[in-house]
Amino acid sequence: MSAMKNYSVLILNGPNLRFVGQRDPGTYGSQAMETLFSIFEQKQPELAARVNWTYFQANGEGELIDELERAWQAGVQGLIINPGAYTHTSLALADCLAWIGIPCVEVHLSNVWGREEIRRRSLTAAHSLGVIAGFGIMSYVLGMEALVWHLDRTQTGESS
Repeated sequence: MSAMKNYSVLILNGPNLRFVGQRDPGTYGSQAMETLFSIFEQKQPELAARVNWTYFQANGEGELIDELERAWQAGVQGLIINPGAYTHTSLALADCLAWIGIPCVEVHLSNVWGREEIRRRSLTAAHSLGVIAGFGIMSYVLGMEALVWHLDRTQTGESS
């Protein structure tokens, strides 16, 4: 029997995501981020890996980039990122994701492709393994499952 794998994962939320569950629940859902943390703990046994996750939210682009650089320096193995509106506008955030090279899953609470035209373009998606959108808080859960799946295959040499 092999030892359980341990992964360090940063969950990074961009602007206007501090009040998830309260801000525009018709678009973003009514579940708060604290609900997500409970779901992650419940799902831990299903992942076949111990995920040591940390959470960070900032409204400022520079703060998000600083946190990504700290994650890179600390050897974080994976990212779940919801860049918020910076998804569509931040070349600086996209450049940071590109150079740090940490495997990343981009998530969105709402279905960004069913909204305004500008939200259908992501500058950060090109530097992500994939994008999961439209499932509210569950987008993060699905993102974590996909990230762990990828990390498992990377460690065993399988292709994704």
